[in-house]
Amino acid sequence: MEFIELRDLYKTYHLGEIDVPVLKGISLTVSHGEFVALMGTSGSGKTTLMNILGCLDRPSSGEYWLEGQDVVALSADEWAQLRNQKIGFVFQTFNLLPRTSALENVIMPLSYTAEHLSDQEARHRAGDLLQRVGLGERLDHEPSQLSGGQQQRVAIARALINNPSILFADEPTGNLDSKTSEEVLELFRKLNEEARVTIILVTHDANVARSAKRIIRITDGMVEAEEPRIQKAQGEQVGASSPAGSEVVTKLRSGLAWLRLQWMVRTALHGLRRNVMRAALTTLGIVIGVAAVIAMMEIGRGSSSAIQATIASMGANNLLVLPGTASSGGVSFGGGSAMTLTPQDAEAILNESPAVRGAVPVVRARTQVIYGNRNWVPSFIYGTTPAWLDVREWGLAEGDMFTNRDVRNASKVCVLGQRLVRELFPGESPLGKEVRVKNVSFRVIGVLTAKGANMMGMDQDDVLLAPWTTIKFRVTGSSATTANQSAAGSGASTTVNSLNQIYPNAQNQLYPIPSATQAADTPQPVRFINVDQILAAGRSTQEIPAAIKQIIQILRERHRIGPGEPDDFNIRDMTEMTKALSSTGDMMTKLLLAVALISLLVGGVGIMNIMLVSVTERTREIGLRMAVGAWSRDILQQFLAESVILCFCGGVVGILVGRGISMLVRIFLRWPTELSLSAIVAAFAVSVTVGMVFGFYPAWKASRLDPIIALRYE
Repeated sequence: MEFIELRDLYKTYHLGEIDVPVLKGISLTVSHGEFVALMGTSGSGKTTLMNILGCLDRPSSGEYWLEGQDVVALSADEWAQLRNQKIGFVFQTFNLLPRTSALENVIMPLSYTAEHLSDQEARHRAGDLLQRVGLGERLDHEPSQLSGGQQQRVAIARALINNPSILFADEPTGNLDSKTSEEVLELFRKLNEEARVTIILVTHDANVARSAKRIIRITDGMVEAEEPRIQKAQGEQVGASSPAGSEVVTKLRSGLAWLRLQWMVRTALHGLRRNVMRAALTTLGIVIGVAAVIAMMEIGRGSSSAIQATIASMGANNLLVLPGTASSGGVSFGGGSAMTLTPQDAEAILNESPAVRGAVPVVRARTQVIYGNRNWVPSFIYGTTPAWLDVREWGLAEGDMFTNRDVRNASKVCVLGQRLVRELFPGESPLGKEVRVKNVSFRVIGVLTAKGANMMGMDQDDVLLAPWTTIKFRVTGSSATTANQSAAGSGASTTVNSLNQIYPNAQNQLYPIPSATQAADTPQPVRFINVDQILAAGRSTQEIPAAIKQIIQILRERHRIGPGEPDDFNIRDMTEMTKALSSTGDMMTKLLLAVALISLLVGGVGIMNIMLVSVTERTREIGLRMAVGAWSRDILQQFLAESVILCFCGGVVGILVGRGISMLVRIFLRWPTELSLSAIVAAFAVSVTVGMVFGFYPAWKASRLDPIIALRYE
């Protein structure tokens, strides 16, 4: 069986509507271990024939058998595998990768071999080959640092790196002087005689052709003449000693995925390293995009948290529990006029509601506060407990808050807001001074910090705080005999509670109402002490709905309200206003993110643009890689890997730059920022995705190139 056998091979190029026949029925055979010269003038078809023999181009018709295998019937990837395992190429123009060392040029075909050599093994094999061709001392030299003859020797070493069975040389001495040409031809003769490599040399020079042992003359696409074989090697001998038969161990390309990944990343890094400045400038767009995403998200999150804190300080997380409506004779006294809430209700809400952070009873009053010759009617006079400050998230500017002991003893102490301090104590400290509230003297023990206006526009600093027992029993005039109610005018305020009804909301009275004289002569113990409202604080804005449900359930159980009966209380919250303010903050954050993502998108477009330029510039390189055995998917993966690596590096640098910008903004501009790990992960993932999305088309375009057309690209 012949090593190569051609039968009636035709090749016709179609240039528009014109057909240009190049090969016209070529039939020939080549045995194992032969040194054959294809000789002919320019345009005779010898190079086209070599491209077909080297599986770089397909014939229009005819048969091509290589070692008993029908080559024409193989797919493009099978051709690539055949080129990688059995065929080596030596080109007239050397086709070495620029800005790449001689060693790396020789190693390049191993990126696509089935042997999956380690990096150390590949370098050792390439070094041995360069030593054999006389370049052992120039392993790290780039093509620009080598002479023409040395570059051709590197190309020969590259062609032999995979131990091919056949070596094709297209005008290998065309760009060399006579001395160097003789050295290269001598090297071919040694390879043929010592390593038993089958060599097919294409030339138009008769002196070069005489180096071969057999000359086939091609004229106008046909075999014109064929000189007899000088020496015919025995196929059995060559097969026994062929490096391809003894050294190449064919493995599945899908095996050893980790080594394949290493080679792919290594090849991509070498491709990027050849033009570091362009790669850096390309990455700049991704750096700016990712940095913008990180910085904007951290500034947005910080601003959102600051807005949330401001909203919470204004009482947005507070729930106001009001008593129900009292009515008499068909006349409703309005919301809050019934006596349905007690201090014990506040304690139950605090202890039994997991979504509630704090709850305090509140008694309100509205009257004049006098100090010396100054007076002021504050917007709020609240009787409460010390926990009120925690519920409202309010601090003290100076002094102390009254204690629970003061609440139990109804002590006459108070804490003033900043507005009340300015009106009554201009230029002096109010601590230790006494103010009169409805002819009751209160000693000032503390001053609240400034709070500003609330969400309704009312001044929160215009407030006086005191123990609720003091306000209820001493200021509003309630006593044990009147069953006090701060909301004056309620018809229920003079009703004495019966011992069997803790929450007096029934219309029918078990006992007749005593007269004022009888009440004064026979005072009754009061079993029911009501408050005007209960102020509760949710643990977070998100838990407000749960807190409302829990409070309703607790109060209905405590007030013994049966199924289907209406509540005797009302709950008010700031949900809608909180949502409006929160949505504003979220909208601003999303707007900043959208702007940042646009810059990231622009960076992706820059990646695609540069990668398309890179494909155009490296078309010959792509053809070369395909010629030494790269599959279409190998080219796709290489250029896609380059794009992803660019975006990966840009993402890492962008994260560092974005964090730096965020820190500088917080330090110098005093803007609130907040670390966002989710934004970092998202920005990094998006940057890599951008590399894959925007790098896919250039990579796909590169993988679709025809190797022979790519090699001829200028």
